[in-house]
Order: sequence, then structure tokens, then C-alpha cells
Amino acid sequence: MSMYVVVGSASIIPFVKPNTMAEPIETRIFSGKLSLYIVWPQCFQIYKLITKPLILVSLRKSEKTGIFVSLSGLYWIGVETSMTTQKIGDHNDLVHVSDKELEKVLTTARSISWKNFGKKIRFYAPSFIHYRTSHFRSAPDAFPTISITGSSCALKCKHCGGKVLNTMISAPTPEELINVCVSLKEKGALGCLISGGCLPDGSIPFDKFIDAIAKIKQDTGLTIIVHTGVIDLSTATRLKKAGVDAALIDVIGSDETIREIYQLNVKVDDYRSSLEALRKAGIPTVPHVLVGLHYGKIKGEFQVLKIISEYAPSAVIIIALMPIHGTPMENVSPPAPEEIAKVLVTARLMMPKIPVVLGCMRPKGEHRIRTDTLAVEAGVNAIAFPTEEAIHLAESMGLEITFSSLCCSQVFDDIKREVSTEV
Repeated sequence: MSMYVVVGSASIIPFVKPNTMAEPIETRIFSGKLSLYIVWPQCFQIYKLITKPLILVSLRKSEKTGIFVSLSGLYWIGVETSMTTQKIGDHNDLVHVSDKELEKVLTTARSISWKNFGKKIRFYAPSFIHYRTSHFRSAPDAFPTISITGSSCALKCKHCGGKVLNTMISAPTPEELINVCVSLKEKGALGCLISGGCLPDGSIPFDKFIDAIAKIKQDTGLTIIVHTGVIDLSTATRLKKAGVDAALIDVIGSDETIREIYQLNVKVDDYRSSLEALRKAGIPTVPHVLVGLHYGKIKGEFQVLKIISEYAPSAVIIIALMPIHGTPMENVSPPAPEEIAKVLVTARLMMPKIPVVLGCMRPKGEHRIRTDTLAVEAGVNAIAFPTEEAIHLAESMGLEITFSSLCCSQVFDDIKREVSTEV
């Protein structure tokens, strides 16, 4: 599916019976002046926005007239003036949308989210970061992160340098992994994220740990999430059989970024293959998109969302470059909150029924406050470690709020559990 920003005006004349639903429309990319649009059913807010300068739609070209589907029915769109489109869904997406136009895009994304998920937001605060607000505080052992390579990583990516591994519990042998998880269970842990540094091929060496993971699942019942790098079908299948509850994977949409920042000799297609492997193995998959990974610039983020949308993810997590002291990119300026919001909005529009989350990695201070409030305005399903300002905004908007000590990737399971309870 492609989304477009349309600048212009139109009149609406009721056409056929209400609640008629249109079939999904094939993705097309084009620009220029158009006189007719066929719009996706899910973009119901267009009915309210149709006379405003900015309209979000999915569309295809025709001659002089168009059809609009809203919650209240199917309509002709008679064009009063020419409408000029900006591409959304190709390799530029919302990059060129002004901040003023972004406000309207946020409204549309939020409406779609509330339609599909209700007026709710979930806040997560797992134990690998100390978190305390007037609303919630993280539990020290509820959901930690474990590195199966200790502090070792062959890549030493420019944005990380392996330093993130130092914040994790080290368990470099299967025996140590079992002991750590048993101890965590005794302390009341709900689960853990098992990660580690990469090998030169971009993979994480799970092979010798899979039997240990199976034993941990059997003996403790902990929720086990693995953070994979590049992964093949054989490894993914074994992790599924071991009982892994979900897989997280950072997906990159630019070959240049992979070479420059990850210093890795793989391609975007290798990440596509990894998504396919996880899908075939049947592991719920939660891809991460790191905004600004290419020296703080947008490069490949929108392309990779399109790739992700093709593999039925359980949720999508958007994170942002947070310059780390002592790395080659410590002085790089992170992407602006508005740039992060554009990626969040595009994820929602491309995947209207998939949970979209603002993840834990993002700049702190005023930057984070602005990013978090924009995320709430965009109707995200969840935020990890939200600022007080974001919580207060959600309250003022009348959202139903919940807090959890789990990893934010579990939003899909929390939503599924809630739906089954309601049924």
C-alpha cells in the first residue's frame, strides 16, 4: 500500500449505500496533478479532512472522478481544483512534509490507531534501565537483558562500539545462562531479553545456547525474547522449538548504512531473508527501525518499513540514534523529534493494524519530551520509559493507560490477551 499527501480541495457527493467496503488497492508510486482518487477504507478520517489543505490517502490514478470510502459510506469525489501529490510510500515518504502539515498527519494516524486498537496506550519500563516517575517505577529484576557474548562484539558498530553490551548481564556459556535465568526466576522475574554481540557475518551465536534456552523455558516458564542479528531458517526453527516467545531484529534499509555504520559486508536483502526465516519458523517477530542511524540522517528508514510490512510483523518498534560517549558517533546530532514522528506515522499508515511502539533507545532531555509527546499525538500503541509529559498528555486525551515491567515488544501479546479476555 502507498500513502500520499494531497494538497488541494474537493467536494463530496454521496454515491452508493453506506458501509460499502472497497478492495485493497495495488501499490503505485506516482506524482503530479491528479483529478481522481480511489481511497483505502481504513483512511476514514479523509471524510473529515477532505476540505482541508492536507489529506492522507492511498490512491490510484483515473480520469475525472473518484470514489471515497469512509465509516459512513462510499462517496464520489468531485474535484474542484487540481490536487498535487507528494509521495508517501516510496523512498522519500514524509521527509518533505512541513511541521505544520505534520500536525494533520499525526491526527490521521491517531484516528486510525484509535479505530483499530481503541483509545489506549501502554507504557513499558523493563528493569534494564532504572525508571521512576510519579506514576510507575521499574522493578530491578523483572525483565533484564542478558548478553551471551559478554562484552564481546566483532563489529564494533560506529554508533555503539559494543558499549551497550556492558549494560547487560553477562552469560557467555550455556551453563551461566541457565544459572542466571534460574536466579532471576527466584527473584521474581517475569522474563528476559537474550542478546549479545555480533559475529563478523552479522549473526549472534545462538547455536550453542539453544538447548539451554529450551531448558530455561521448561524449568522456569520465563518469557524469553531473543534479539537476533542476521539469522537463517535453521537457527530460527531451532529457536522456535526451544520455546522462544518472540524475536527482535534491527532491520536496516540502506546498503550504504550497513557498510558505513555497521561495518558489515551484508546487504538489505540479507535482512529481508532474516525476516522471511523468522516468519517461516513461526516466531512472533518485532522488527526495530533505528531512525538516524546514518550519522543522524534519514537514509533507508522508510524503505525498510515497506520491507517489514511484507512479513506480517507482530509489532514494529521505532527507536532513534542516541549518541553514546566514547563511540565514533558521540558528537553526531540525532534526528529531530519531528523526523522520528514522521517514521512513526509512516509505520502506522503502512501497517494500520500492527502495533507501533516508540522503543527505549532515543535521546534524553528536552528532545525526549518532544519525541514522546509527538508519539502520543501519533497514536502509538506503546512507549518504553515514557516521560512525565507524555503520560500527562495521554491522560489529558482521555486514553486508557497501563504500565508494565515487560519489554515493550510484548505489546502484541498484551493486546492479544486483552482481546481474548474481552471476548
